[in-house]
Amino acid sequence: MKRNIYADFSYLLILAASLGGVLVLGALVAPVVFHTDKILFEMLLDNYNAGKIMAEIFHRFSFWLYFVTLFVVLYETIMYKMGQRDAITFGAAITVMFSSLMFSAVYAPKILAMQSMGAEATQSDTFHNIHIASEIDFKILAVALLVLFVRRLMLLRIS
Repeated sequence: MKRNIYADFSYLLILAASLGGVLVLGALVAPVVFHTDKILFEMLLDNYNAGKIMAEIFHRFSFWLYFVTLFVVLYETIMYKMGQRDAITFGAAITVMFSSLMFSAVYAPKILAMQSMGAEATQSDTFHNIHIASEIDFKILAVALLVLFVRRLMLLRIS
């Protein structure tokens, strides 16, 4: 069966853009938002308000992650049916799907809900544990996206 180069290119582009988004949000945006004291002199953001801004950014990024999950499911299902089965790709794709859904459907809504209860709720151990788990999940997502991108690129080169 003939491969569609546009679908392959789109898939790799979406994976790369998603990895870029995860890295930019985690490594560039979050440190800037949470350390406004080093940038602003007149008006400083406390941790609660900085957290609300970051939560809104991550909430909006969640919509992109839903799209990525759908695209990964469709593309990988088609590749599987075409006979292109690979254990590394399968594991990375499953990890991307589950970590994206965990972040978008579990962690982001829980963090937003706790923030809506006020600053006191964000000081609790529950909030701290959810936040740490979401950070770990985001890092797992970054690694899985990288592995999936590299492996798909390798498989395209072979075929």
